[in-house]
Amino acid sequence: MRLSTTIPALAALVSVLAASDVLDLTKSSFNKEVMSEDLALVEFFAPWCGHCKNLAPHYEEAATELKSKKNIKLAKVDCTDEQDLCAEFGVNGYPTLKVFRNGVPTDYSGPRKADGIVSYMIKQSLPAITDVTLDSHDQFIKDDKVVLVAYGDASHPVPQTYLDYANTARDTYLFGQMASGSHPSIPDSPSLPAIVLYKQFDEGHTVLPASEVASLTAESLGAFVKLNSVPLMDEISPENFASYAEQGLPIAYLFVEPEKIDVLQQFVEDLTPLARELKGKVNFVYIDAVKFVDHGKSLNLPGDAWPAFVIQDLAAQTKYPLTGVADKSSVESFVRKWVAGDVKPSIKSQEIPTEQGPVFKLTADGWNQLFDDESKDVFAEFYAPWCGHCQRLAPIWESLGEKYTATNSVVIAQMDATENDIPPQAPFKVSGFPTLKFRPAGSSEFVDYNGDRSLESLIEFIEANRASSGGEELGKRDVEGEAEVEEEEEEDDAPEHDEL
Repeated sequence: MRLSTTIPALAALVSVLAASDVLDLTKSSFNKEVMSEDLALVEFFAPWCGHCKNLAPHYEEAATELKSKKNIKLAKVDCTDEQDLCAEFGVNGYPTLKVFRNGVPTDYSGPRKADGIVSYMIKQSLPAITDVTLDSHDQFIKDDKVVLVAYGDASHPVPQTYLDYANTARDTYLFGQMASGSHPSIPDSPSLPAIVLYKQFDEGHTVLPASEVASLTAESLGAFVKLNSVPLMDEISPENFASYAEQGLPIAYLFVEPEKIDVLQQFVEDLTPLARELKGKVNFVYIDAVKFVDHGKSLNLPGDAWPAFVIQDLAAQTKYPLTGVADKSSVESFVRKWVAGDVKPSIKSQEIPTEQGPVFKLTADGWNQLFDDESKDVFAEFYAPWCGHCQRLAPIWESLGEKYTATNSVVIAQMDATENDIPPQAPFKVSGFPTLKFRPAGSSEFVDYNGDRSLESLIEFIEANRASSGGEELGKRDVEGEAEVEEEEEEDDAPEHDEL
């Protein structure tokens, strides 16, 4: 048991010393090497691109494995040399990966680590559902981390719902069927038709109850697969975070320093029974406390004492950090209290200012003070101090506040969203900066502002929508401005810590 680490420098050295299995393509060689292939993956890159450099060793490793396993080609195109070719395929960012099937390109939507690329492309090489035989069965159920097999016969056909679901989820999971003839020994000996999810973790398989197979729907099958396709306790990272988020379940994080492998092993051993007991209610994960220290701080952990434990409910936008020492006893007690509803969410907030200026300084603790007063229109900015767009907006927002200082019915507000949580009672999430929200007087609804960020456009938007001046119907005269679009410059130095 260990936290995963990457050693790009070593991998890059290995790729230099060995012959590359990634094809370098030009416009003249592209058609020959790609367009006639049943399946190929092409990376469009720029040599100066940091993300491309990070991808390189993983792409190289995946190319070697896919060449030997499935004879699937992986290629790359340098867009600084082959600008016309890249433009032909609509490349406007790096790296761009495209899957070519008989010359027809589609966007690659899989992971960017070697094992993820291999898994994704193997799925692409297969029909949505593979017909499994007695000879191929034992190997097939080991071909990916999660594999589903439906068993049936002439009297008990494989449900059509299974076939339909496989077509929609083929990029994520591997599907097989044994629709007739002899079957191998099926785990737990269910009656036919049967659906079994095989997995390379935990108990190794989960059988869909026969009662559910009889009344199978796309929703119930999808829920079964999602619930059983993640380990009882596994490492969470940017590569698999989406699979946890999509389940909609709270996530219980154990933050551990990567060198404390013995501590991690003991925690996993101690908490796995609890994770099994609460399966379907909360997902347990562990995470590199050093690499993702900023994520810990965003969950209201202090960020300087490990191991640490916190539960995050993504759907409810709430966080429940365990205070004090995290050990088997304290974690188990804390989780049981949380399940019983006896733990209050932690809401980070700055102190409410004793005095306010032209721009109202909004805090989490002062949320109700501002928004419970429905006699006023409120235009609020949610920002991060490090955000370049927010920094450029700052003097304009201050001028906007001064514009409405004498107007007692309009409040121009702003919240530092890195120092304050958006309270659970807020009917929205903030996922980017700056986020601008308008709440008209007499209403509980918030409207997004997506116009340009000039002072004139902001004033026009307020005047068109403010209820306190008898403005026109909400949103009817929203500014027809083009949202500010700027290219993100590549940073020379990598960030100190990673984010999920």
